[in-house]
Amino acid sequence: MDDVLAGFTRFEFDDGRWKRPVYRIGSGPAVIVIHEIPGLHPDVLAFARDVAAEGMTVFCPSLFGKPGKRSSNGYITATMLKLACVGREFSIWAGGRSSPIVDWLRALARQVHAECGGKGVGAVGMCFTGGFALAMMTEPSVVAPVLAEPSLPAGKKKGGELDCSAQELAVAKARMEAEDLSLIALRFESDGLSPCARFQTLERELGARAELHTLADASARPGTGRDPHSVLTLHLNRADPDGETMKIHRRVLDFFRERTGA
Repeated sequence: MDDVLAGFTRFEFDDGRWKRPVYRIGSGPAVIVIHEIPGLHPDVLAFARDVAAEGMTVFCPSLFGKPGKRSSNGYITATMLKLACVGREFSIWAGGRSSPIVDWLRALARQVHAECGGKGVGAVGMCFTGGFALAMMTEPSVVAPVLAEPSLPAGKKKGGELDCSAQELAVAKARMEAEDLSLIALRFESDGLSPCARFQTLERELGARAELHTLADASARPGTGRDPHSVLTLHLNRADPDGETMKIHRRVLDFFRERTGA
């Protein structure tokens, strides 16, 4: 596990309400990589290294799970059950509002922008945290939001809803127009956890400001034992450098570089 975290430095960030460990790597403008369930696992750390290699400082908060622990079906299930029962920092079932932990992430964005400089901060959420980057846009430093397979709010009846408030969405829309910003969102075509209806809502609300990518299931990394879901991590097919997932991976890296000024 120590090898998995090699090259990262750890610090505690406290916004006055919550304290969480953050793992840092690289130099240059800041990008916040918000891990998926079950935690800050090796595939998330590999993506963080990819971003750092492009000339950016990457900050990986550990919001749940054990940093560096490999993902498994049992680990995923245990983490989901724990979050459903005691995860007061997260709004799992309710649409139309962001998770309370987003306030902590905004405060982190303010600090790392002040420290690292550049034109602003990039942010990517994944799966459970996939929609967080949109709500983070109420923090003026956040200029490059990426929504990877946004999965909240959970439940089939909530498939077209977003995990941000109407006010947060209005601020994001206003900033996009005033500052010529946009977001990127990613999902696999048959992913029921990140439904097509949610992307339709993003398109309806944001229009051309939402760069939406729905990838073919066949482009996902094979042999994982799980249905295509995690575009930038588990199902990123590094063995096919000219394939669809690696092209999207490249697009996300370029987006961060362009927007942050790396």
